[in-house]
Amino acid sequence: MGLLNLLVVVVVGGVIFYLLYWLLGQIALPEPFNKVAIVLLGLAAVVFLIGVLTGSVHMPVFVSMR
Repeated sequence: MGLLNLLVVVVVGGVIFYLLYWLLGQIALPEPFNKVAIVLLGLAAVVFLIGVLTGSVHMPVFVSMR
């Protein structure tokens, strides 16, 4: 159950970060601000992924009923 939980969190996080990246492409920001926003978004995605994979981010998607 833990691996399925991890997979769901990573997929949902990936979809959210992809939608934010797409949204930044749709907004007409000037060029230096656009690059800075994309780099910050990529940095946030990497920090989120490292946090999820190391177990420091706890997001219970499925609750086991015992």
